[in-house]
Amino acid sequence: MTDAWESNSVLRAVTAIVGFMAVVLAMDTLRLFGGEQWLSFAISLETHFYFALSALLLPLTFLNYRTHAVLDVVLALAAALVCGYLFTQAYAIVDEGWEFGAPQYATWASVGLWVLLLEAVRRAGGFALALIAGAFSFMPVFAEHLPGPFAGLASSLSETAAYHALSIESIFGLPFRAFAELVIGFLVFGVALQRTGGGRFFLDLAFSLLGHVRGGPAKVSIVASGFMGSMSGSVVTNVLTTGQMTIPAMRSSGMSAERAAAVEACASTGGVLLPPIMGSTAFVMATFLDVPYYQVALAAAIPALLYFGALFLQLDAEAGRDNLAGQPKETLPRVGATLRAGWFYLGAFALLVFLLLVLQREAFAPYYATAALVVLNQFSPDHRWHLSDVVDFLAAVGKLLGELFAVLAGVGLIVGALSVTGLSGTLVNDLLYLAGDSVALLLLMGAAASFMLGIGMTVTAAYIFLAIVLAPALVQAGLSPMAVHLFILYWAMLSFITPPVALGAFAAASIANARPIATGIAAMKLGGAIYLLPFLFVVHPALILEGTTTSVLIAIAAAIAGLFLLVGGMQGFLPLLERRLGTFARLVCALGGMAVAASPVFLTGG
Repeated sequence: MTDAWESNSVLRAVTAIVGFMAVVLAMDTLRLFGGEQWLSFAISLETHFYFALSALLLPLTFLNYRTHAVLDVVLALAAALVCGYLFTQAYAIVDEGWEFGAPQYATWASVGLWVLLLEAVRRAGGFALALIAGAFSFMPVFAEHLPGPFAGLASSLSETAAYHALSIESIFGLPFRAFAELVIGFLVFGVALQRTGGGRFFLDLAFSLLGHVRGGPAKVSIVASGFMGSMSGSVVTNVLTTGQMTIPAMRSSGMSAERAAAVEACASTGGVLLPPIMGSTAFVMATFLDVPYYQVALAAAIPALLYFGALFLQLDAEAGRDNLAGQPKETLPRVGATLRAGWFYLGAFALLVFLLLVLQREAFAPYYATAALVVLNQFSPDHRWHLSDVVDFLAAVGKLLGELFAVLAGVGLIVGALSVTGLSGTLVNDLLYLAGDSVALLLLMGAAASFMLGIGMTVTAAYIFLAIVLAPALVQAGLSPMAVHLFILYWAMLSFITPPVALGAFAAASIANARPIATGIAAMKLGGAIYLLPFLFVVHPALILEGTTTSVLIAIAAAIAGLFLLVGGMQGFLPLLERRLGTFARLVCALGGMAVAASPVFLTGG
């Protein structure tokens, strides 16, 4: 499987055209063109929009993740025809309830879409995700024969196919709707930021501000990768882009290959947890919780900043302990010159935040921010776009949209199977029964399940599955819904830095020529705070801004003090106080730090 459009001008052009059409379709559905819906003559139902978007994006997966040229084209045409047929039948599907009793030809089209989507998931999301989605999607056919808590309502093969393809609870269920209605705009903004040179700007800005301090290159990696990870939403992509620049800089300062790779992996992982964008998963979360996206971003802000603060303290302690100097100021970019050359990146970013948090126009915000960024970029002599750059931008958008469409629609198959069998409700009761009255045991089960699913699935896929099966049980146990969903997200992310999988750490190791497992272990040590933070905010939601101002301030102060002590214990060096610690002092600091961080829970009765 290869990313083909970069080396094939025809495919690149096709991907760019389809990407443009998909974005215009999404913008028109949101009525961004002067409040009018220009395509209302064709798109008059919600399902019209879903089938049309599928007809555009599903074929792209077969064309951009290639196996055999002829087969790829055949599958792409078949996907377009099946989705096009369902588009023409949208009124009948709704009026006659075809998801519960479709005509034979519609059933065959449903089977075709089901099979095509599983192949698309295999190509875009990997074999593991395709296997999991496929197994769950067939579960309704033999649900009545499954053991104990996994037994559910049975459906025939034709009924299952119709439900998957024609209802809005499966392929076109909540994950897909979040993608179609919210995520597309933010993906476009992220691609625009990268294609206009935003990655280089944020890296230069970080170097100009922090490159000269002790451990400077590592701290630069945290800032730059945090910014870009928030935009891209992909840990591995962020490692492979910003890591190409940050890892050699860290190595030149005297840091070991494994440590440099671990820093980049931890920073890129944290970027996906950092507002304002947080990748596609956060938008799905907002849809699950039925809240505006800005509420998710605000709730996620303090834990994310605490995580990056802990990373910063870790690196400062290590630099102080090992005397890692920064780079000479004369070799670094100047702050003023960097800002003059790339001020419009900050302007577009500020516009995005203003529209999100102040005006609360989350659906419109990324499109306006992208338009501002692209227009202002044309005044930059270094990054001004020409026609070929526009085509590359649209092709990158089309490829990314096709990939995410396949993954999220594939995860929808899992959601649909749990829905039609009734297991989405019964599994919650079974989990509560197993845990008894122990919230702690339920949280540990949730952490283990999130981590294990994060190994085999994308983060978004793991989150969606557990948001259906596990989150209701935790909420019924009395925990905050927002905290529960963030808890699941954090633990699903941990597989990127935790061996034996640790995809983020392994990607960074490949750049640094480091030992993969050693890099993963180093990343676990460096990112240790991320294992503790989810338990803190889920049992004391003041850390996600739920509570009085006093309780929030106390929780934040306790977390900062606790993380400071925990970092000192882990590194054997207390930053700020500039003191080395012996073995006993390290143990006391580490245990004391965890106790201090958790103290608001005990003081308030949790």
